[in-house]
Amino acid sequence: MIFARNANIPRRIIKTIEGLDLQGEVGLKPMISGDEMVMLEIDYPAGSGSPPHVHQHESLAYVLQGRVKMVVGEESFILNAGDACRHPKGVKHGVEAIESSIILEIKSPVEALEQFLGTE
Repeated sequence: MIFARNANIPRRIIKTIEGLDLQGEVGLKPMISGDEMVMLEIDYPAGSGSPPHVHQHESLAYVLQGRVKMVVGEESFILNAGDACRHPKGVKHGVEAIESSIILEIKSPVEALEQFLGTE
């Protein structure tokens, strides 16, 4: 696939990440994937988030709207719309939505979402 229309992609609810329960009703749209990466749109209602977890892939996160707190390793950052953050492979990280937020994440190398996410 070389083109994806957001309106045509069904939203799923993420229940777990790396086997850990998420807080709140976090939504996911797997926008598009390539041979070595996947792009996800993730919506976090205010107060929702992911617990600290570790992946076997690298992630780049870009805040499209809202405000979030991201913890990467021992560091903590407040990100607003237009800010970006990197989650290196093997480094514990987590996200907490300070206000309703939408984050675009690019993950590489591409993995089947079912390997690290539990969705409904």
